[in-house]
Amino acid sequence: MFDIVAALGTPIGIGTITIGDILWFSGIIVAGVIVAEIVTVNVRRALTDRLSTNERELFAKVIYYIIVLWAVAIALPYLNINLSGLLVAGGIVGLVIGFASQSVVSNLVSGLFLTFEHPIKIGDTINVAGINGTVEDVRILSTIVRTYDGIYTRIPNEKVFTSNITNYVHNAARRFEYSIRISYEDDMNEAIRIAEEIIATHPFALRNPAPSVFVSSLGENGINLTAYVWAPARNWWEVRIDLFQKIVKGLGESGIRVPHPQRVVRFADEP
Repeated sequence: MFDIVAALGTPIGIGTITIGDILWFSGIIVAGVIVAEIVTVNVRRALTDRLSTNERELFAKVIYYIIVLWAVAIALPYLNINLSGLLVAGGIVGLVIGFASQSVVSNLVSGLFLTFEHPIKIGDTINVAGINGTVEDVRILSTIVRTYDGIYTRIPNEKVFTSNITNYVHNAARRFEYSIRISYEDDMNEAIRIAEEIIATHPFALRNPAPSVFVSSLGENGINLTAYVWAPARNWWEVRIDLFQKIVKGLGESGIRVPHPQRVVRFADEP
């Protein structure tokens, strides 16, 4: 009768390695490859909308080889290979490489955090590290921003991750305000009514949150009105410019004047 235990314990002629050791080694490697394939497939799916194809593939390959190397490290003792010497040598080499590539590793880790936290995405208008512009690309090591005057700017991901990020379009709506000055001789209630009507007829001025126009202060040269208006974040700038021009034009056509700076001078000894 065939003895499977004895067969697995049969030496293969290389030291004390047996057939069973070879089978264990092979099984662990195969299992590691299968797990690596499953994990990388799910990583590709999770990052489809977050990274470009090249960066997604690079990230998936890094994870794949880490899992495979981990399986190899578990399997090697079955071949009577002592990992202590390899670990010492690898530790020294890793320490040297770590010091030499500290900035690269920091940017890589920061890029991974940005990928999963997702505070910015391509097309967003942001302010980060004192740079204003539109996000062109979020890469593994850096973020590309095109400033408002069209300048290409590369920001290391470590700086992006550790800086305060202002994302102007992350929320669906964004508010802007106007300061409008009218003469003391003009009817402030009429001015408010005209401004509210113009805002209400604009297709991109949101009804909820509702806009508001009110008297904010009495200035030296006239009555100061303040208008709060909400607009879609993606159209914020265009709506702000368009509405301001229409409000100024509407007030002018209704005879409400925007006063010029003026001073009243009184002499101490008037005749």
